[in-house]
Amino acid sequence: MAQFTKVNGTAQPVFAMDVANGSIAGSTATAATPVNFQGPKLDFFRAVANTSVAGEQGVNEYVSAVIQGIQQTATVAIYQVDATVLSFAVYPQDAFADDAAFLAAANVTYTGFQLNSATGTNVGFKLAAS
Repeated sequence: MAQFTKVNGTAQPVFAMDVANGSIAGSTATAATPVNFQGPKLDFFRAVANTSVAGEQGVNEYVSAVIQGIQQTATVAIYQVDATVLSFAVYPQDAFADDAAFLAAANVTYTGFQLNSATGTNVGFKLAAS
């Protein structure tokens, strides 16, 4: 994956959500499962840091580094930061074999910060604060 060093901005990624893969089948709309019309099926993870990372969301700061670490394997579609807790929704599904694989990818080297644990959730995007 190509990378470049950002010199301004924030850790918020920008990417196109629309894809040219055709329309949704009529039977999908009536199926007894939730449908994410805005993109692919997502996996959800919640990570806990050793200290508050709320002030580390600028360009080339800790949160940005964590997102880049995760995006070596999967794309971060949604994320939230709340003090020591970070929540992520990523795709493609099953990009990380388990919580340990996610933690290994997300736990980047950054002075003073580290992720102590990660938990996958299968109930959808769980806000970091909850």
